[in-house]
This record gives sequence, C-alpha cells and structure tokens, in this order.
Amino acid sequence: MNGTELPTARRLFGKLPFVDPGRPPLPARTAFLTGASSGIGKALAAELCARGYDVYLTARRIEVLEELRARLTAAFPQRSVTVAALDVTEHEAVARAVDDAARQFGGLGMVIANAGADDWGNIGEGRFEAHRAVVDVNLLGAMATIDAAVAHFRSKGGGQVVGVTSVVAAAGLPGGAPYCASKAGLTRYLQSLRGELWNSGITVTTVAPGYIDTPINESLGDKRPFLIDTRTGARKIMDRIESGAVHATVPRVPWTVVEYLLARLPTRLLRKVHA
Repeated sequence: MNGTELPTARRLFGKLPFVDPGRPPLPARTAFLTGASSGIGKALAAELCARGYDVYLTARRIEVLEELRARLTAAFPQRSVTVAALDVTEHEAVARAVDDAARQFGGLGMVIANAGADDWGNIGEGRFEAHRAVVDVNLLGAMATIDAAVAHFRSKGGGQVVGVTSVVAAAGLPGGAPYCASKAGLTRYLQSLRGELWNSGITVTTVAPGYIDTPINESLGDKRPFLIDTRTGARKIMDRIESGAVHATVPRVPWTVVEYLLARLPTRLLRKVHA
C-alpha cells in the first residue's frame, strides 16, 4: 500500500463501528473459555492468566485440560484455573458449565465461545454428517455458549461476550461450505445480539482471525499467507477484546483489507483462493 492509498484505507475502515462506545468496565476479572485444549484456545488460556484473569477452561479432552491446568498453575500460581470436560453440542451441559463457573467465581466477566471444528470437502460427496458436525460445533455450540452467557450477564448487569469466527466468514470458499457457513452464521448471530444488547452493559465482540498456526489449518501447509504463531495470535486477540472492539480482525493488518476484499470477490476469483 503506497502513501496515497493509506489515507483512503484509513477513511474507509475508520468509519466502521469497531468499538462499542458504551462499553462499561468488566464486572469481574474472570473468563469462561470453550475449546481450550488446543490451538487458539490453549494460547488464549495462557494469555488470560498472564493478564490477571481467573479462568474456567473447557474442552472435550479432560486429560489435555488437566495437563494445561498444571502448567498454568505452575506459571501463574496466583491465578485460579478450573478445567471441565464439555462437549458444546450438548447444549444443556453448556448452560450448566457456565452456571458452575459463575458460582465458583461469584460471577463472570467474560465468556469466549472458541470451540471449533473443520471438515473440508465438496458437497454431494457423502460428507453430510461430517459437514453437519462442523455446524453443530461452530454455530450451534457457540450459540448455546453465548445464550448461557447472556442470561448470566443480564442478571449481573454487565459482561463481555466473545465469539471466535474467521475471516472466511466473509465469503464462501469452494470445498469449505460447512466451515464458511457456520462462521458466517455466527458472525450474523453476534451482530444481531449486539443490536439487542447495545448500551445494556454487555459488550459483544466478534473475533475474526486470519491464519494462525493451529491444528485446524495445519494441513494447508505453506498455503497459509501471513501466518502467525498461536502465542502472537492470542496476544493480539486479547488486545482487541480488552479494547472493547466490536469486530476484531486479527491481525488487523493485512486481514482487515483481505476480509473486505473477500466479501466482494466474484465467484470465478473465489474459486482460486483456496485452490
């Protein structure tokens, strides 16, 4: 981007509502996190502890969470770290876990719906059940987490809901229909929720990462432009969350521009993006 283009980009993106102007201070330095056993979630767990949060970490693999808890309590002995096995597709269990975390901490300040799944493959080739499983985790599991969080935050008068989507929510990539659709659905769900809760004391933040080096995308190998490691990704994500961002593309450069362009590319060009 040259010197003449930069002011244009600033004018364009500076007009978007990136920060909730009515955001109150978080009521408690506590966080509930799904999908904490690997990838972005695992790095976020460490970053939260480093920033002074007591954390309630969930994932399906309890043995991995126990190992993570041991490392976190050794590194941050002043922090409270609780782990619990949770499958976000079991919606009643999600609500119980959020309630348990709130009771343990005397309230929650932040809930991060991060659990994710992926399955790339063409439609009509016998992968419907695998594709449905992606939607169950990425969209319905996140909705269950967020629904329970909002119920708690309404009773407490404030808090922050965070949903981890993806830059590819902006477009439908060939071969990635369930992933793109689930992330796009979550993005719109959060947008709708933000309108419901505006000026309520509850902040809603959408986190849309670009390529962060995680198991969910490692099969792409060197086809991951602008790749960053999970520790850097978690730090940048938390910077945006704590700033009260409404929509946080991470890293902001270059993925804000990439996201903008993806939403506008014609199908003939989108076909080449994930080739």
